[in-house]
Amino acid sequence: MSEACSGCSSTAQGGCGGSGAQDLEAMAAQKRLKDNLARIRHRIVVMSGKGGVGKSTVAANLAAGLALAGKRVGLLDVDVHGPSIPRLLCLDQSKVDVEGDLIKPVMWGDNLKVMSLGFFLPNGQQAVIWRGPVKIGFIQQLVGDVEWGDLDYLIVDCPPGTGDEPLSAVQLLNPGAHALVVTTPQAVAIDDVRRSLGFCAEIGIPVLGLVENMSGIVCSQCGNIEELFGKGGGEALAKEMAVPFLAALPLDPQVVRSGDEGWVYIKHHPERPTALALRPVIDAALGLDAAKA
Repeated sequence: MSEACSGCSSTAQGGCGGSGAQDLEAMAAQKRLKDNLARIRHRIVVMSGKGGVGKSTVAANLAAGLALAGKRVGLLDVDVHGPSIPRLLCLDQSKVDVEGDLIKPVMWGDNLKVMSLGFFLPNGQQAVIWRGPVKIGFIQQLVGDVEWGDLDYLIVDCPPGTGDEPLSAVQLLNPGAHALVVTTPQAVAIDDVRRSLGFCAEIGIPVLGLVENMSGIVCSQCGNIEELFGKGGGEALAKEMAVPFLAALPLDPQVVRSGDEGWVYIKHHPERPTALALRPVIDAALGLDAAKA
């Protein structure tokens, strides 16, 4: 401590002006966060108990489906270690602009605003090695400092599991958020998603519904659905846990191709079986808007 500060009354609070400036900055950040959330009608957090169940694909197609229905939508990718949303929307070459304190989201079409850590990485493939507090601070910044504007929906693609990132995202967005939980028919995925539903109950976020992804596979030749991985586990769990079962989504080879090549499945194949099966999920989200009107 310098001699000039030795008699300052703020010394006991950490030095002259230091903590005060930090407090003001924190207050300003909290105000931006509060103001942003006040302009978002509905917040849907897409979760899964484990990785590899197609959570990000569901989140991307839900957001695109709502946008194609004319809604003002934001899609926030907070999967810090696996930010796949840019590729899924063919935005992986996009970069963000910063104006003053605000981060400009990347646009998909006319009314879908997208933000992801992937936009900040030099080549989109760099490993992110952050400790918990840094990840939590980054999630707060993406919610509070992005220029979301007025939105009907903010869809949040969370990392799998029930760790720091999902907890932080839900705490930031709640009250007023809903969870959409994605699983696959396999027993190991069902066990994990049971924990996710328990997590939702414990922290007080209502569940919009449960989606069983990869519920069979669409034959590329005849279009019939074969139950390759089994079926019905998600629906049985939804009944057990008393949450809505929204959809059983078959695995369409075109979904895999769209994810790899970066074009949005629901836009290019709206009449394919998986797109049709996704309609009740979109309708459930639209039902939130109707209920609040």
